Amino acid sequence: MTAPRSIPPNPARRQLLGLGATAAGLTLLACRGSAAPEGAKSANQSREHQGQKEAEVTPGEDLMQEHGVLERVLVIYDAAALRIERNVQLDPSIITKAAGVVRHFVEDYHERTEEQFVFPRLQAAGREVALVTILLRQHERGRQLTDEIVRQASAGASPELAQVLRSFGHMYLAHASREDTVVFPAFRSIVTGAEYEELGEQFEDREHQLLGEHGFEAAVAEVAGLEAQLGIADLAGFTPP
Repeated sequence: MTAPRSIPPNPARRQLLGLGATAAGLTLLACRGSAAPEGAKSANQSREHQGQKEAEVTPGEDLMQEHGVLERVLVIYDAAALRIERNVQLDPSIITKAAGVVRHFVEDYHERTEEQFVFPRLQAAGREVALVTILLRQHERGRQLTDEIVRQASAGASPELAQVLRSFGHMYLAHASREDTVVFPAFRSIVTGAEYEELGEQFEDREHQLLGEHGFEAAVAEVAGLEAQLGIADLAGFTPP
């Protein structure tokens, strides 16, 4: 497998520096003081430079991390639908805000990235063509369902809202799993290492342009806040007794 691209250390999502090794090197230099040989300083600086190059992410990893945001929204949708079905009080604004994350981050950014960079390459290569056709149709249907979710939530927590939340979750659990296990591996197999690296840079540039420098982190934080409002922020609470 071609080595993934090196990422500059500025974006928080792509920052995984070798801080331990760097700190140890700096401490050693401090103890030795100015008498440290020049060769030792150069070697330590080289190790620091190499440590900063350990942060790596590939286009496929980018896309799968973004699926994580979608999947956390699906958990919110599931919990909300369950409350409605059990006649437990629910603030519909939580669903409206979650749908906003889907619209802005998933549909307008993540899915458009797939439609612009991933699916056309698979189609041109004759790979997973039937599956891509279904995925494109589901993107379209998902946007329609998001419109319906927003409309239903504005009218209050109702059985109809629960039903459309269930429909959205049912489709996208299957949808994302096919992309992660079939589409993204096929996509990786048909592009060269240089092209894959260049695509990674394009993905990053597009993210910054559409979402800001920390768009992924902002989406995760927003979802985490909605989980807290809904009372499902504690992951331990999902562990069966």
